[in-house]
Amino acid sequence: MIRRQRGMSRFLQLLAGAAVLLLAASPAAMADDYDIVEVGVNWGSQLSHQLLPDSVVKMLKKNGIARVKMFDADPWPVGALVDSGIEVMLGIPNDMLETMSSSYGNAQDWVNENVTAYGDKLKLKYVAVGNEPFLKAYNGSFMKTTFPALKNIQKALDEAGVGDTVKAVVPLNADVYVSPDDKPSSGAFRPDINDLMTDMVKFLHDHGAPFVVNIYPFLSLYQSDNFPFEFAFFDGGKNINDKGGINYDNVFDANYDTLVHALKKAGVSNLKVIVGEAGWPTDGNKNANLKLARRFYDGLLKKLAKNEGTPVRKGKMEVYLFGLFDEDMKSIAPGNFERHWGIFTYDGKPKFPIDLTGQGHDKLLSPVTDVKYLPSQWCVFDDGAKDKSKLPGNIQYACASGDCTALGYGCSCNGLDEKSNISYAFNMYFQMQDQDVRACDFDGLAKITDKNASTRGCLFPVQIISASGRAAPALLLAALFALVVMLFV
Repeated sequence: MIRRQRGMSRFLQLLAGAAVLLLAASPAAMADDYDIVEVGVNWGSQLSHQLLPDSVVKMLKKNGIARVKMFDADPWPVGALVDSGIEVMLGIPNDMLETMSSSYGNAQDWVNENVTAYGDKLKLKYVAVGNEPFLKAYNGSFMKTTFPALKNIQKALDEAGVGDTVKAVVPLNADVYVSPDDKPSSGAFRPDINDLMTDMVKFLHDHGAPFVVNIYPFLSLYQSDNFPFEFAFFDGGKNINDKGGINYDNVFDANYDTLVHALKKAGVSNLKVIVGEAGWPTDGNKNANLKLARRFYDGLLKKLAKNEGTPVRKGKMEVYLFGLFDEDMKSIAPGNFERHWGIFTYDGKPKFPIDLTGQGHDKLLSPVTDVKYLPSQWCVFDDGAKDKSKLPGNIQYACASGDCTALGYGCSCNGLDEKSNISYAFNMYFQMQDQDVRACDFDGLAKITDKNASTRGCLFPVQIISASGRAAPALLLAALFALVVMLFV
């Protein structure tokens, strides 16, 4: 399959590169208002309406963000990162692990199409093979394919002549290691995957690649009612005493050092560690809000700026914030907060003041520019409708196909009255369907209005025009240009 698609993938890369040239003809990159920062960001793509990648990259440069971690290798956003100077981690999704593990040729093709094809124009540093593949919730689905895929990708990188500068890694959830007594010094890899993890970390060590781990203090708080609230932050009051008189005043450091001890037990005590994801959501749960998110980021960034490390692993830390934008298509199986991790809103606006350099000079980040919106209209409940018997089913449908995660207990729209609750559900579906008039019917229970339905601190958003639709003319020209290149070069 990979080999048969190779020509088409190469065509898409030519198309993306040409599109970047065309789109870049409009305003050049703006001068940075911020210092270059060491912290990276995760750029996800599970949005119903995408922002223009070229505009997102301009925003990253404007804010001095020098590192980006992605979850796939989509040539459109990757093409926008070409010649940007931004360091990139590309991703291979979990559903491709079987393909990459079963055939070395498939791994070669992936590297040729997504790494060497860009030459030195893409500042590629890592290839993420899978994403949290050993998560307990996956019930071992990727247990047999992840390590072989990692080895094949690294071998392909080496044979392509880029293995010294581009390393294959596996971003892992913190649940791959445990501590029986909750002391970091007791940290070890999970018994069911200990042998596999030991072999894999030794491979990473031998090839000069780091261990990438995702650490979420918010989830520690979410998953246990008994978890000490203040311990989730960096200015908290609870302390944990470990062996040797080591003291921990926050769960981030304790979690990180639990991994360090697990690595030591596996025989690779000096293996570099990168935190691939760390963040705090702003909605979808009683503890997911702007105030607490700002508190978490302020503490984390100030800590990183000091280069103090943790009690066991001193020095500079490499961390990627999660995430860049809210993503309204993410699964909410783990919790409604999953769609609200962004430090920017769905339309590229900063949510709260922050200083990515960790110096405490908080101000709003520069937003994504050149964002176009659908008309200023909303779909709301028509309380004049005669037959309301079908209301429950229509509300359920609107929430299942749209996004009602802000309506839950303790969330931003929790205080709405019954009518406004229904209107919110209807409007979210309507907006996600590009304001199609047929998406505001609901068996005659809804109507379209030009009066802003936002109320009591609850935003009823107007959706943006998706980048895929806006870019169609430019992409068509890019396709023609790419064809000329393929035919005559």
